[in-house]
Parts: sequence; structure tokens; C-alpha cells
Amino acid sequence: MTTEVTDETFAAEVLSSEVPVLVDFWAEWCPPCHRIAPMLDELATEYEGRARIVKLNADDNPVTARTYGVMAMPTLAVFRAGEVVSQHVGARPKAKLREQLDAAL
Repeated sequence: MTTEVTDETFAAEVLSSEVPVLVDFWAEWCPPCHRIAPMLDELATEYEGRARIVKLNADDNPVTARTYGVMAMPTLAVFRAGEVVSQHVGARPKAKLREQLDAAL
């Protein structure tokens, strides 16, 4: 299951993580965001212990979204050791998300 993060918890949950973290920058009004949510939950289970998947509502947490230049939803960014190692805009197939995660492992 994915975890929700906020502007306040982002540094502890993502930047300080010992494993790579895929961040789903999403918004309530975004249909593609809702379509990929079940897939992200599945990947969170698949990658448990090796990587984490978290969600950040960009409308409710504008500071973090602005910091990482998020202009469209969904934006899927992988962080490793506190740095962005890949970032893609738009809904992607599960296989592409797996590739994005695997590249960070």
C-alpha cells in the first residue's frame, strides 16, 4: 500500500529514506492519477523492503511540488539518497514504472 506524505513529512519519508522512493505527485481532480493508484498500490507490495512508493497531493502540499518543478499531474519521480534520479509526467504502464524503479535499485 502506498503512503501519503506531506510538505512536513517529505524530508523524513523521502529524502532520508535508505531505499529508493517513487513519489506520485497527484491531485484529486486528476483522472489519470486515480487510474494509476491501484497499480501503484500493487507495486508498493511488490517492492516492499527494496523501494517505497508514496503519494503527495500537490494541491494540498504546494511547497514540495513547487520545489521539484511539478507542473502537471501525475508526475512520478524516483528519489535515491535524497536526489531525483528520474522523473516522468503522465500516467505510465506498470512495466514502465517497474523499469523506473528497477533503474534506481
